Amino acid sequence: MSTPPTRVEPPYLGPTRPFAERMLGAALLDPEVFEEVEADAGATAQAATVVGLAAASAAFAQAEFGLAGVASGVVGQLAGWSVWALITYVIGDKILGGTATWGQLLRTLGFAQAPGILMVLTTIPGMAWLRWVIGAWLLLAGLMAIRQALDVGTARAVVTAVLGFAAFVGTALLLAAALGIPLTGLVRP
Repeated sequence: MSTPPTRVEPPYLGPTRPFAERMLGAALLDPEVFEEVEADAGATAQAATVVGLAAASAAFAQAEFGLAGVASGVVGQLAGWSVWALITYVIGDKILGGTATWGQLLRTLGFAQAPGILMVLTTIPGMAWLRWVIGAWLLLAGLMAIRQALDVGTARAVVTAVLGFAAFVGTALLLAAALGIPLTGLVRP
């Protein structure tokens, strides 16, 4: 019995923008930036940095949980990013026929978290409403990341995201139940 072929990402030889320019381009929903980080296997650490910065910003915005809360928020966000990319890969590539590797989705979805770095601004009195704006921005960036990585249209990217989100939430709920974490502990009062 033979093993199925796996896709190997070729070395990236295209233009390389500086890290900060990549983050800004992703935040501005520039499809060329998403294509660049998709193709650049060396950008995975940069994508993880974006996720970490966005997670730290969001955790800082909820500073009442202290430094341990910030640290656990960053670790949780990095784990969630990996799982989300894997679920999106399975649904978008294997089930819905897109063309991407897990690494390509990992990178594009990581850079899609760039707007989340602005969550720290919600700590400014009267700016809590900004959470909704940043949340919508993150949704659009995530859809752009999925669309560009999978090389599909917007409709298929939306279907992938909706199915992936349902699978992600289902997985999180099963994990919480298996670990004995009460669901009330997952939602802040």
